[in-house]
Amino acid sequence: MKVVVTGAAGFIGSHLVERILSDGHEVVGIDGFTDYYARAAKERNVGQARTHSRFRFESLDLSQDDLSSALDGAEAVYHLAGRPGVRAAPMQFDHYLRENVIATHHLLDAVKDMKLKSFVYGGSASVYGDAEVFPTAETTAPAPLSQYGVTKLAGEHLAYVYWKNYRMPVVRLRYFSVYGPRMRPDLMLAKAMQAMYDGRVFDVYGDGEQTRDFTYVTDAVDVTVRAAQRGSPGDLYNVGGGSGVSVNQALDVLTEVAGMQLTRRHVDRQPFDHRRAGASITRARMQLGWEPGTSLREGLERQWHWFLEAQEQKASKA
Repeated sequence: MKVVVTGAAGFIGSHLVERILSDGHEVVGIDGFTDYYARAAKERNVGQARTHSRFRFESLDLSQDDLSSALDGAEAVYHLAGRPGVRAAPMQFDHYLRENVIATHHLLDAVKDMKLKSFVYGGSASVYGDAEVFPTAETTAPAPLSQYGVTKLAGEHLAYVYWKNYRMPVVRLRYFSVYGPRMRPDLMLAKAMQAMYDGRVFDVYGDGEQTRDFTYVTDAVDVTVRAAQRGSPGDLYNVGGGSGVSVNQALDVLTEVAGMQLTRRHVDRQPFDHRRAGASITRARMQLGWEPGTSLREGLERQWHWFLEAQEQKASKA
């Protein structure tokens, strides 16, 4: 089967590409190498896949380029491309509109007449904002606190529109705090690892008691594949790892895993930062047969090992 993955050089996307290749399928990876973080890191993410005979890479701008060649013959599309990050969105809202909303519309329009078996939209738990019920189920009304969350919700609604009007086999996901090897360098756990390794002070926003539902990347990839295979078209699934802990607790586990000290400094809470997050994954359990299998400690051990190897490679090239 021919599968298309957008955002193929990104954090989750590159892991998804490798999983689909290991399952025996042909993969076309699309990425526009946006300037959110260093292109070199994204090139490394997709390096292993590029050596595979069943992988083809296309550098395309989803918002405006002709996608017909990349999509030709595809039976499944995983749409993980988008501009991430909560705090940059207010200053760069035009970029977020283009890369999260217009690009999603352009892609959906390009595939609406194709005989797809599945179209998976990779969304974000940021659409919930400060939900009042925990764990939060998919039936909870979204109330994003950030412009980023607004654009991800808009993309999610667009995907629903194409299911409702064109009967596209669309399944939507909401990822909760995915972490692991290749994690974006701007995310909290990645920044903490770098600060600890460099011996720098790490800034914790607010009191550090805000909770997150940390989800290991291979668990997130597994449910993403299951959503394509078993998901009910038009439906929505939370992707949470069952590690609903505070930021302080996650940093404690990290320091234990690394065997190093992390000097923390508490600074003002940031705008757009939700206080609590916790996913109800009952729907994914019941409909997709999915259960997250990686504990926070185990996942951080793997990420720390990968991080040390990456530091060694950087040092050897310096």
